[in-house]
Amino acid sequence: MGFLPVTREEMEKLGWERPDFVYVIGDAYVDHSSFGPAVISRVLESRGYRVALIPQPDWRREESIAVFGEPRLAFLVSSGNMDSMVNHYTAAKKKRSTDAYSPGGQAGLRPDRAVTVYGNLIRRTFRHTPIILGGIEASLRRLAHYDYWADKVKRSVLLDSGADLISYGMGERSITAIADALDSGLPVSELTFIPGTVYKTKKIPAMTNPLFLPGWERVSSDKEAYAESFRIQYENTDAVTGRVLAEDYGTRGYVVQNPPAAPLTEQELDDVHELPYMRTWHPMYDQAGGIPAFAEIRFSLTSSRGCFGGCNFCALNFHQGRVVQARSRESLHREARLLIRDPKFKGYIHDVGGPTADFTGPACEKQIEKGVCSHRQCLFPEPCPNLRADHRKYVEILKDLRQIPGIRRVFIRSGIRFDYVLADREDTFLRELIRHHISGQLRVAPEHVSERVLRCMGKPSHRVYQEFLKKFDLYNRKSGKQQYVLPYFMSSHPGCTLKDAVELAEYIRDMGFIPEQAQDFYPTPSTVSTCMYYTGKNPLTGEKLHIPRGTREKAMQRALIQYRAPQNYELVREALIGCGRRDLIGYGPRALIRPQPPGQKRKRLSKR
Repeated sequence: MGFLPVTREEMEKLGWERPDFVYVIGDAYVDHSSFGPAVISRVLESRGYRVALIPQPDWRREESIAVFGEPRLAFLVSSGNMDSMVNHYTAAKKKRSTDAYSPGGQAGLRPDRAVTVYGNLIRRTFRHTPIILGGIEASLRRLAHYDYWADKVKRSVLLDSGADLISYGMGERSITAIADALDSGLPVSELTFIPGTVYKTKKIPAMTNPLFLPGWERVSSDKEAYAESFRIQYENTDAVTGRVLAEDYGTRGYVVQNPPAAPLTEQELDDVHELPYMRTWHPMYDQAGGIPAFAEIRFSLTSSRGCFGGCNFCALNFHQGRVVQARSRESLHREARLLIRDPKFKGYIHDVGGPTADFTGPACEKQIEKGVCSHRQCLFPEPCPNLRADHRKYVEILKDLRQIPGIRRVFIRSGIRFDYVLADREDTFLRELIRHHISGQLRVAPEHVSERVLRCMGKPSHRVYQEFLKKFDLYNRKSGKQQYVLPYFMSSHPGCTLKDAVELAEYIRDMGFIPEQAQDFYPTPSTVSTCMYYTGKNPLTGEKLHIPRGTREKAMQRALIQYRAPQNYELVREALIGCGRRDLIGYGPRALIRPQPPGQKRKRLSKR
């Protein structure tokens, strides 16, 4: 086995006249199971299809898309592991200077809105060849969506890209069904029946019985209609209970979303991760120093996908779904032995996890057969009575990995849900975590302390985090170690006022240390929080919210998290005065800042 071909010369060495699929991707080519394009390509290869890749083509040159000529079945298009706009811009819409998914971290090797640009480039060159979009960028833009960078609602990416289909979510099932249908001779226009896909049509077949969303004219101009459309989409993201959704585009016809594809079984997920990946980047990137993003996962194991955590600012519900799928102990054990063979492996597994490390199966027994609840969360606002909070499988996996000769330590760097840890009647996992799987600091994400803001985020009450800290400290002392919890906080989330931001700053003051990092809320497509940001209301409850929109207010909220930084002084002072908290400006132990900026001497009163 070797790398899939990225040049005509490599293809010809394999004896191919032409590939079945040409996969155009916005990332550099890394052949590893943590990189979506590699997974889709290897899955198709395992079914007997020939896949060639064009990584990071020059979108300004039409010939860059014609490296392999016309594929036998279709072009596949993905922006890569990240949304291209998130990859290019910060939450403040400032251009990033590096790209971790490009050789040497070089920025500028992919266009903004990559799947749209690549799709149109292909369509100009190959007018009739099927084009299938996939990956997170297409997945989260599959229907009309609010676009933060343009500050408006945009159409389905299917219409703007010139593509024929979208394979959304985790696409192993849908892409193989698409491939088999095209290979059987069906035209792409007739592929209207595949779960996990979105198609366009002039007339909806009567047998689909779709649920009609508010049409494009309404959602693009009426925020109430947009919120209603989003709510319907949110309630139909499950493979068992999800309905066919249809979005009316007037003379353009309809964009139709089929229900999601079914989650993979344990065996199927094992099989996907044990395909013959080369487990590194293509050698053409050696001279540039490789691909920086690969360093993050090189010595890590992906144990699961999907998340029932339900954070409103997270897009996982729309992309991976709420049903957690996990690999077997045996599969993870086999991959760990592959790590040991890497000459650069020093005995440390950096992570064993997924979107949430300690989720290792469906939240309850009914989810597989009956689907997830459309109007109820598993952990928010309180753990559901049916929740199966059980870490035994995860603990056994970690123990098994620790015992493999050649492995010194196994760390957990993926986030854990502290409310899920507390919901487990056994404290075995927490004790094991403290004894064996953290190195000085445990990263967790309480996100905020204001109860109002936490409700908007879909996060547990602050008292739950405080309870977790107490239990962590208890077992930490019993272990004889000095380890700490490192919290992550978010500023400017919808619903967060300056008063809430000051409440968080006071909590940070009382913690005794300032977080090194603070995340400003980033309105990415297809999250509940982004819908809140655009519409000013919670689409699930109808509650109207304060939305931090202005650059100044967002800067003040972020500065309050790191209120001691000299460069933040004026912003913090303005925020405190603006919300009537001058009591926090002074010299006492409860003050956040001094009356004078850093560097200025305190004025002494003259004696008279």
